[in-house]
Amino acid sequence: MSAQFGRWNLDGKEVDQDYLGKVKATLAPYGPDGDSSYSIGNVGMLYCAFCTTPESRREKQPHTTDSGAVITWDGRLDNRAELIGLLKNGLIVSSADVAIVAAAYEEWGSSCFAKFLGDWALSIWNPNTRSLILAKDPIGTRHLYYSLDKDQITWSTLLDPLILFAGRTFSLCEEYIAGWFSLFPATHLTPYIGIHSVPPSSSVLIRHGTHTVSKYWDFNPHGRIRYNSDSEYEEHFRSVFAEAVQRRLRSGSPVLAELSGGMDSSSIVCMADNVVARRTVDVPRLDTISYYDDSEPNWNERPYFTKVEERRGRAGCHVNVNSPAPVHFERVGSKFTVAPNSGGRGPDDVSRQVASLMTSQENRVVLSGIGGDEILGGVPSPIPQLMDHLARAQFVALAHQLRIWALNKRKPWVHLLLEAARGFFPPALAGVPDYMRPAPWLCRGFVKRHHAALTGYPSRVRLSKCFPSFQENLSTLEGLRRQLHCVALLSDPPQETRYPYLDRDLLEFVFAVPREQLVRPGQRRSLMRRALAGIVPDEVLNRRRKAFVARSPIAAISAEWASLSERNQQMVTSSLGIVNLNRFREAFSDARQGKPSRIVTLMRTIGVEFWLRGLVSQEAFIDWPSIASQESCATRTNDSWRASSEKFS
Repeated sequence: MSAQFGRWNLDGKEVDQDYLGKVKATLAPYGPDGDSSYSIGNVGMLYCAFCTTPESRREKQPHTTDSGAVITWDGRLDNRAELIGLLKNGLIVSSADVAIVAAAYEEWGSSCFAKFLGDWALSIWNPNTRSLILAKDPIGTRHLYYSLDKDQITWSTLLDPLILFAGRTFSLCEEYIAGWFSLFPATHLTPYIGIHSVPPSSSVLIRHGTHTVSKYWDFNPHGRIRYNSDSEYEEHFRSVFAEAVQRRLRSGSPVLAELSGGMDSSSIVCMADNVVARRTVDVPRLDTISYYDDSEPNWNERPYFTKVEERRGRAGCHVNVNSPAPVHFERVGSKFTVAPNSGGRGPDDVSRQVASLMTSQENRVVLSGIGGDEILGGVPSPIPQLMDHLARAQFVALAHQLRIWALNKRKPWVHLLLEAARGFFPPALAGVPDYMRPAPWLCRGFVKRHHAALTGYPSRVRLSKCFPSFQENLSTLEGLRRQLHCVALLSDPPQETRYPYLDRDLLEFVFAVPREQLVRPGQRRSLMRRALAGIVPDEVLNRRRKAFVARSPIAAISAEWASLSERNQQMVTSSLGIVNLNRFREAFSDARQGKPSRIVTLMRTIGVEFWLRGLVSQEAFIDWPSIASQESCATRTNDSWRASSEKFS
């Protein structure tokens, strides 16, 4: 992913070239293919290129349109041919993505954003209207941050320059930290008050004195796909899934696919081989990487990824993650990092092996299976389907589904009915599942202030809106967006991760088909299994769901018990009113002894603690006294925040 940056001095002063030089040095590791800049008067823009497609080698950014607008674009445009046909305007098949984007903006203005398929983030400075537009794709696979100060507007792919060269201190955002203890922070938040993230599927319009955040596109709640037979649904799924994979194979260098042995990654690799065999995409080579630990009884993936390798007639790289080297927690937080996800442990043996492999194979693009489990029915729950029947008063169908699902789940049907009905009540009345409740070691005041963030921003299903199953789909997607929001950018070596299961067309298809196509009693991922039979090895399609592995973090805690216990005598999170020290010690001790515990939240608490310790020495950047007394850094809901138009002075 290429890096972009900009500064707009509202006081009219010219942008300091020394300042831009410092920023360029910070961005350079993420854009090794050259840099360029635009600087006229009080506006300066930087672009550091990381080329992943053949067309990107021909890009010249920042790109100036015929009308004078200046664009920086970091992304992959999947519907290039369609847009070229609509626009013409001198565009040809080999035109760079940014040239197509520029022509689309000239033709349609900001309404063009909804027409772009792919993963992208862009900034548009318009000197004629003295305005700035920042926008991201509907899924949010790219990062784009901005800060609004009295004298300047600054935006960047990375948080680092916004913090390091701001010349002022920042207060930490409690709500962002709270999000790390649940299902990740909301997509518009950053760890710092006053620095924002452009939300997915949204654009930010900034003029002198105002900024407006608005959603430019959303999934159609009334979209319906209905066929007469299962085979038609299966054929349609194969088509959109193949296209999703094909789009992400467009690369000027060999692509590396993660191959875990699970259904998600195996399906991507097998479908990619089919696409390449049909010569519908030109990719130099498709490599795979698999991780294994033969000592882990609950995580024996080797037999499954071996079956895929046998199918494709080629072995991939295998990395042993059972490293005898201890996880030195004391190294975490030894250096300043701007966010909990942006650094920490230094490179271990596994990451060094992967980095060396990618460098030797010249891999720049990585295919990830994130999203498949969530959107295609990895958890065989009948609740969304039952809620649909309740919402439409289809009581005969409801009774039928209750009967067959009760037999399958071995639960009384009334329990399933109550669980479905509970989704229509506000979270305050319905409650949240035990696994989503705030960890017992968090301070009561902190929990009270940020209960929504700590429980994953729960919401009720509304009868007046679209089908409950569609609302559940959007809620699941929002969780994935928050996860991607916290994925760290890597620079050693730089790489671009692509997610076939988060393709917009694929998601639209999945959201529009009947729920019973995806999940059936006793048939987890029913549609996917049926559609990919003969493409993916049967041993993988019919394998049991992979178990969650908690042994590794428990082993790490046990190995580092003495060091962690000593450091936990005084915790930054405790002094800030976030963690109750005594309760945390109890949970920590229970985890070491293998007792039931919130191990994921516990490890995240340790991660946040060491991240904050890394910030303690950076007094020039952090205003520490303010965090304990702040009520909330973003009290408005996501919807109202996106639609707001705020004044800043």
